[in-house]
Amino acid sequence: MQQDPAPLSRHLRVRREGDLTVLEFRGDIDIAAAVELEPFLDSATERPAPHIVVDLRSVDFFDCSGLRLLTRARLRVLDRGGRIHLVCTHPLTLRVLRVTGVAEVLPPRPSLTAALGPV
Repeated sequence: MQQDPAPLSRHLRVRREGDLTVLEFRGDIDIAAAVELEPFLDSATERPAPHIVVDLRSVDFFDCSGLRLLTRARLRVLDRGGRIHLVCTHPLTLRVLRVTGVAEVLPPRPSLTAALGPV
């Protein structure tokens, strides 16, 4: 596992595992955090055929700004022929994902292993 330098954000930790980029969101993902995270997310999804995992297990609060980040990342990854996976275990965040329909297009899994395994 190769560790990337931590970005200048208390809301995100980025690490590389082979060709996989894991974006671990942390804390409260609200509009202020989304503004801070968007450039990092765009950078991680700009190369051809990116393989991304967004890990929400360390998120305490997640609102529509977080949903916008997820849908933007998903569209950018798919436009570039890549793959994106979501890891989430927080009951309230899972509820938001289900109610809004995001869970339909980006199914949350309970772990990195589950996200990368068969659906």
